[in-house]
Amino acid sequence: MEKSLIIVFALVIFSAIGFAYSVFLKSYVKTSFGEKWLHLWSNKLYFWQSTIFVSAAFTFLIMYLLKWIDVLNF
Repeated sequence: MEKSLIIVFALVIFSAIGFAYSVFLKSYVKTSFGEKWLHLWSNKLYFWQSTIFVSAAFTFLIMYLLKWIDVLNF
């Protein structure tokens, strides 16, 4: 049960960071490059790749810090 709880916790962190990052980045892209920028396939791919990478990196960092301060044990 404990391992599944940690996995669910990591997925929640990943989703929250991904959502916040994509909302922030989408508004930044619209103001900087215009609405049309996100309609191109290659730009969409770059947008979602960066969202997944940033979400994964920050999830790893948060999980590592929680393990380091002994909040999570796995």
